[in-house]
Amino acid sequence: MSIKSINPATNSLVKEFDSLTIEELNEKLERSAACFRSYRHTPFEYRKERMLKAAEVLRQRKEEFATIITLEMGKRKAEAIAEVEKCAWVCEFYAEEAEKFLAEELIASDASESKVVYQPLGPVLAIMPWNFPFWQVFRFAAPALMAGNTGLLKHASNVPQSALAIESVFVEAGFPEGAFQTLLIGAADAEKVIADPIVKAVTLTGSEQAGMRVARIAGKHIKKSVLELGGSDPFIVCADADLDLAVEMAVKSRFLNCGQSCIAAKRFIVEDSIKEAFLEKFSAKVTELKIGDPSEGETGIGPMARDDLAEELHHQVLESVKKGARVVVGGKRPELAGAYYEPTILTDVTFGMPAYDEELFGPVASVMPFIGDEHALMLANETKYGLGASVWTKDLERAKKFVYGIESGSVFVNEMVKSDPRLPFGGIKMSGYGRELSSIGIQEFVNRKTVYVK
Repeated sequence: MSIKSINPATNSLVKEFDSLTIEELNEKLERSAACFRSYRHTPFEYRKERMLKAAEVLRQRKEEFATIITLEMGKRKAEAIAEVEKCAWVCEFYAEEAEKFLAEELIASDASESKVVYQPLGPVLAIMPWNFPFWQVFRFAAPALMAGNTGLLKHASNVPQSALAIESVFVEAGFPEGAFQTLLIGAADAEKVIADPIVKAVTLTGSEQAGMRVARIAGKHIKKSVLELGGSDPFIVCADADLDLAVEMAVKSRFLNCGQSCIAAKRFIVEDSIKEAFLEKFSAKVTELKIGDPSEGETGIGPMARDDLAEELHHQVLESVKKGARVVVGGKRPELAGAYYEPTILTDVTFGMPAYDEELFGPVASVMPFIGDEHALMLANETKYGLGASVWTKDLERAKKFVYGIESGSVFVNEMVKSDPRLPFGGIKMSGYGRELSSIGIQEFVNRKTVYVK
C-alpha cells in the first residue's frame, strides 16, 4: 500500500510513500515501549529542556513546515505559518506548566498521609486529521510527552510529509529514540495498533464514524480513549450586538482554513429584527474573498483539502437547495483545476436539510433567524453535535442564559470559538468526550493513583 501526498490546488501528485510493513510496524511499537521504560523516570527538567527545544525548532523551521502544510492540504500560507507558531506556543506552555499540573495532591483523611500521584500510562496512539496537520498533533504530543508517555502518530493519509516533519521536530529537539514516532499505515493497521498490548491509550480527532470505530476497539480492550469529533457550532447574533464586529468575526470563524474546522461557526442564528442587515454585510464581506493559490499572499480562500471533499460538500448544498434552501452567495465549484469551492451563504435553512442536520465541513454558512432567546436556544441545541458556540450581545446578563443553556463543550461570548493551550478543549454529544489542553488535558493520559499511608 502506498500513501500519497497530493497538492489540492492542482490535484497533482507531490510525493508517494510506502506504508510500513508489519515487521517495521512491530519494531516501532517495541521501540516505543522500550523508550517508555526509561523515559517515564526522567525528571521534569529533562523533558522541559527538550520541549522548549522543540518550540525553538518549530520557529526556526516555520517557513519550511508551512510550505509543506500548504502543499499537502491547501491551507493559505499565512494561516499555515500561524499554525506552526501556535504549536511552538503549546510546547512552551506545557514545558513550563506540566510539573505544576502533575504535582502530588495531598488529601485530608484518617491516614497519616493520603495523596494522589500522577504517573504516565505508556505508549499512546494519536489518530489525527488533515485539517490542522501540525496543531492537532502538537496539542496531543506536548502534554503526553511532558507527562512521561511516549507518542505514536497515525496521521491522515493525505498529509504524510507533515507527519514525518513532526517526527523530525522531536528528533532534532533531542528526545530519546522512540519517544515520538510517525506510523505510515492505513486504517486497518491502525485498528491493530489500538488492540496491541503495548499501546495503553488512544486519542482521535476526526469524524464521528472514525470515533465510533476507535471507541469500539478501545472499549473492547479496556483502554482509555479521548475523542474530538465533528461540530456544527452555532453563532448567535443578538439585535444589540456590535454588528460590524459580529460580521467580521463571522467571516473569519466560518472561512478560516477554507471552513475546514470542527469549531468553525457553521450555523448563524441571527435575531430576526437584524437578519437582513446582518445578511447584507455578511454577503458583502464573503463576496470579497478572493479564491486562488493558497501560496499567494492576496488569496482570501484556497482549495479544500481533497477533491472528493469538495464534491461531497457540493452535494450537501444541492440537496439543501432542493429541499428549499436559498443560495445568497456562491453555491458552485469554480472552474479551477483543484479542490476549490466557492464561499457560500445559504438562507431559508430548516430541519431535514443537510445544511441544518449535518456538519458542512467547508466554506458554506447557514443563516437562520430567531425570535426570542428560547427559540435561539432551541435552534442552537437542535443538533447531534456539541463542540463549541459563540454568542454576540452587549447584554452580559442576557449572555448568561446562552452560556448555561447551550449544550456544548465551550461557549465564547463576543469572540469566535478557538483553542487555547490554557483552556480545556472538547465536546459533548456526538462531538466526543474527554478534554485536550490545560491541566485537564495533560491528566487524561496519566494514572491518578491514590496513595494511603496508615
